[in-house]
Amino acid sequence: MSAHALFVTAAYAITVVVLAGLIGWILLDQRARKRELAALEATGVRRRSDKAVKS
Repeated sequence: MSAHALFVTAAYAITVVVLAGLIGWILLDQRARKRELAALEATGVRRRSDKAVKS
């Protein structure tokens, strides 16, 4: 394998690792935000966009 091919392969491998890490981080953060939102809604805090219909 030439030095150029080794460099290209290493660059692709590093890119794949970084992208996988970012995707994993986003998914874990999404789960955490959903848990926080569920906890807030369980305590009675509502979203501003959730307009209650007044009778």
